[in-house]
Amino acid sequence: MTLRIVPIIGLLAMAAAPAHAEITADAGPEIVVTGIRDAYRIEETSTATRTPTDLRDIPQSISIVTGKQIDDQALRSLGDLLHYVPGAMVSLGEGNRDQIFLRGNGSTADFFVDGLRDDVQYYRGLYNLERVEVLKGPNAMIFGRGGGGGVVNRVTKRPEAKPFARADFSLDQEGAWSAAADLNRPLGGAVQGRLNAVHERLDNFRDVYGGHRTGINPTLAWAPDDGTRIDLAYEYGGDRRVTDRGIPSARAGSVADPARPLAGFRDTFFGVPGVNRARFDAHVLHGELWHRFGPRLSLTSRWLYGAYDKMYRNAFAATPVTAAAAGGRQVGIEAYRDSIRRRNLLNRNDLVWQVATGPLRHTILAGFEWGEQHSRSDHVNGFFDGGVATANGGRRTFVPLADPILVPPISFRAGLGNRAVRSEANVFAIYVQDQIAIGDHLDLIGGLRRDRFRLRLDDLLGGGAFARTDALWSPRLGLVLKPVAALSVYASYSRSFLPQSGDQFASLDPGSQALEPERFDNYELGLKWDVRQSLSFTAAAYRLDRTNTRAADPNDPTRTILTGAQRSRGIELALTGQIKPNWRVSAGYALQEAEISRTTAAAPAGRRIALVPHHQASLWTRYDVSRRFGAGLGLYAQSRSFASISNAVVLPAYARVDAAAYIRLARSVEAQVNVENLLGADYFPSASTDNNIMPGAPRTSRGTIRFLF
Repeated sequence: MTLRIVPIIGLLAMAAAPAHAEITADAGPEIVVTGIRDAYRIEETSTATRTPTDLRDIPQSISIVTGKQIDDQALRSLGDLLHYVPGAMVSLGEGNRDQIFLRGNGSTADFFVDGLRDDVQYYRGLYNLERVEVLKGPNAMIFGRGGGGGVVNRVTKRPEAKPFARADFSLDQEGAWSAAADLNRPLGGAVQGRLNAVHERLDNFRDVYGGHRTGINPTLAWAPDDGTRIDLAYEYGGDRRVTDRGIPSARAGSVADPARPLAGFRDTFFGVPGVNRARFDAHVLHGELWHRFGPRLSLTSRWLYGAYDKMYRNAFAATPVTAAAAGGRQVGIEAYRDSIRRRNLLNRNDLVWQVATGPLRHTILAGFEWGEQHSRSDHVNGFFDGGVATANGGRRTFVPLADPILVPPISFRAGLGNRAVRSEANVFAIYVQDQIAIGDHLDLIGGLRRDRFRLRLDDLLGGGAFARTDALWSPRLGLVLKPVAALSVYASYSRSFLPQSGDQFASLDPGSQALEPERFDNYELGLKWDVRQSLSFTAAAYRLDRTNTRAADPNDPTRTILTGAQRSRGIELALTGQIKPNWRVSAGYALQEAEISRTTAAAPAGRRIALVPHHQASLWTRYDVSRRFGAGLGLYAQSRSFASISNAVVLPAYARVDAAAYIRLARSVEAQVNVENLLGADYFPSASTDNNIMPGAPRTSRGTIRFLF
């Protein structure tokens, strides 16, 4: 459905800057924020070290997108947000989940919320976030398994001392809308409460696409004294949407723009209305206890219980567009149905001790964490019994290229390629870290973690039970040199690992249960410079080696050996903060390359990694002309990249321009309009495979009105 809102856009022609307000640091780690609420810059975080640490003192590249920047850009998804993170790319994720590429390494599971694992496959909302932190490079010392290219951590809003209420409503020209509220109140007896809620109607330029999403997140905080705080939170997330895997490539082996031979099919839906559906429900409980035993010793204990249920069906283009035997063009269609049920119980405990030994000042972290994850997943293929032409045992049908395409009836039933597995993952880890300040100009950081990860998987269709236990060390070393107070230069090394069962525990068999985990080693040099108190520049150069990847034994092709390898190298630059009090900026650039360095089971040596453009640049800036009026401008550009490891299909280079205008209508009422792709560029920002490529949205306007009390 398309709804034109030109009158609304005209009414919301500009928006004013909200008043600048100081925010005080909440008690406890990982929610420490210093600076101005309205800014794009954060000075300090606990996520990277689990201790409150100035960003200049962390020997690692970190990108942070604040809640203010999210509001200014009217961002609605994690995928949109990650475009403004140097070195981050977004996969199409089969049209049903967030999927990221960081430093050339893809993952569906390297997501965290308030430092705890959030690895289920779904689309994450932004409605209840203070900020999103992207930590680059292996992070096993802090987060455990996975995270080879980096992790994405969402920091949620917590109750505050002062009462306030905020609400906003937004609507775009395609008919998508959202309504959100943020209510904070002291409840008496040292208890504070906060409620964040949102409901979104999903729609866009693509034929048939639609759906809705709901999020509710009440939180309570109790601080009986200055040295203790307990936070309790519940979140419900519900998502119903059409699964859309985009369009196929132009022709077999295409290395050209996949849109050119498909003129007129940019918006065509290559699925089946009523069949392509996704349903997701999550019920998540968070708990945190923070207690300070004295001025130099504190404990943080965090818990999470999550119940997640998901089902999705997909009919999609499984081949490029090819010539049909009877003339014309055709495309192959396949279908499947997946469901997953997961229950997570996670706990993390951090003891932080600050102590001096002679001229050395130590911040020592010691702790342990454990977790249990129980999953049941089922995969059922679709069959085209009535298809005119079928392939793959009836699992593929070829249909004429048309708009709309006409797909014969699909039968989801038992047959070749189906899967049903039940898995149980258990982890127990201990870790210790020491941050050593040697005077005012030199810091050292060293940490070591020991994980015991056990996975058991039952094949419910084929029979058989498989298990593997890995016990691995994850080190971290870093040196930070601070020649002047505003500048730091660092060097670091870190390591991570990923079990061969993958990040979703989907595969374990007699062969893979004997294989060691994949290993990630990152070497990094960088600098962090506060150009002024409110403006920071960062630069990092890295080399990331992924080893122990699977390859076929050249002497016995039926055997799998771990001789494959991948190498990523790059430079990341970022400028974040305020040039002037009324002028904010978030800019980034990444120069990167990632390739198979030793032949793997997926590709020979020399192949380029998918979705890794050689150049990537972004800019978002907001300038407030007065207290009432402001304007924003965004630029995003990247060079070409490959749609998959086959390197057969190219996503062309592109550049996109965004814009915004802001106005304060009254003391407590603000409005803004955001225009995405102002110049109407044709582009393809993401893909899942060579034949699932998502076109970028055409020029799209969104109006937002906010109420602040």
